[in-house]
Order: sequence, then structure tokens, then C-alpha cells
Amino acid sequence: MTRLSANAVLGLACILFALVTAFLWIPFDTDTWLVERARGRYTLGDSLAPTLAAGFIFLAGLMLLREGQQTEDRPTYNNLQFIGAMIGMGVVSILLMRWAGPIAVNLFASGEEYRLLRDTAPWKYIGFVLGGGCMVFAMIAFVDERVTLRALIVAVLAVVGIILLYDVPFEDVLLPPNGDV
Repeated sequence: MTRLSANAVLGLACILFALVTAFLWIPFDTDTWLVERARGRYTLGDSLAPTLAAGFIFLAGLMLLREGQQTEDRPTYNNLQFIGAMIGMGVVSILLMRWAGPIAVNLFASGEEYRLLRDTAPWKYIGFVLGGGCMVFAMIAFVDERVTLRALIVAVLAVVGIILLYDVPFEDVLLPPNGDV
């Protein structure tokens, strides 16, 4: 019996996660499909972005699975530590993303409610920029094993790029986490 390599195990986990996400989680959690037609025009559906993300995770899983068939390494404690650290950074960043905007409104916009301001600048960007930038910066610094100006610049450019691709062209798209707040 052959043992699976660390990359093959991670690849299979990614493929399974992507399939469960695309075919169970997204359809049961969203009201609209990929693209919707409303009043004679097409708009992005609620499930477009998460379905694309699931597709990229699926492709990454296939690549890891293929690479895992060519190597003989086995999952180690260091592999689990790395994955745990990445998950931890993701959780902290998502919490920062979720709560930074409402806290900023409570501190600097007295008497206003975040829900009413969540689609107005600068409030709609606070959580996304802080949480997303923190996630990218922390992960790069962790992998590089040092904090660099390059990591900060990449994090800022990544977040600004996503804002320019998702928020600026579409008037009815709310950046995360503003759709849930």
C-alpha cells in the first residue's frame, strides 16, 4: 500500500473543500446564482465571487495532487503547524475585517449607525483594507520569516487592486464583510 505525500493529502483536502463549497455551501447560502437579470440588465449574483474562489481552490488542489504523485514526502508536524498558522492568521484577519468598520464608526462618527454607512467611503473600506491587508502582510511575513517593506507594499497593492476590480466598477457590490453587517 502506497502512502500519500503531504502535497497529495493537501490537494485532496482542497478538492474536497472546493466541491463541498461549490455544490453545497454556496447554493444553500446565497439567494442568487452567478449572474442575474433584473429589469432588463445583468447584475452579478451573490454566488459569483465564492464560486470563482472555489474554482481556484479546486485547481490548486489538482496541482497539489499532481505534484504529490511525483514526490515521496509525507505529512509532518511542521506541515500541520504551517497550515494551523495560516488558518490562525486568516481567522484574526477576518475578525479584524468584520469589526474594524463598526468600531471606527462608533469612535469617529458619533450618533451614526454602521449599517447605514457601510456603502459609503471611507467606512466601507476600513474593515476590508485593514483585514485584507493584515492577512496578506502577515502571510508573506510568515513565509519570508521576516517583516519587510516589500510585504507591506504587496499587501496594500493587493487590497487596492481588489477594490478597483470589485468595488469601483459595480455600484451594487458590497465588499466583505459589509453585505453581512
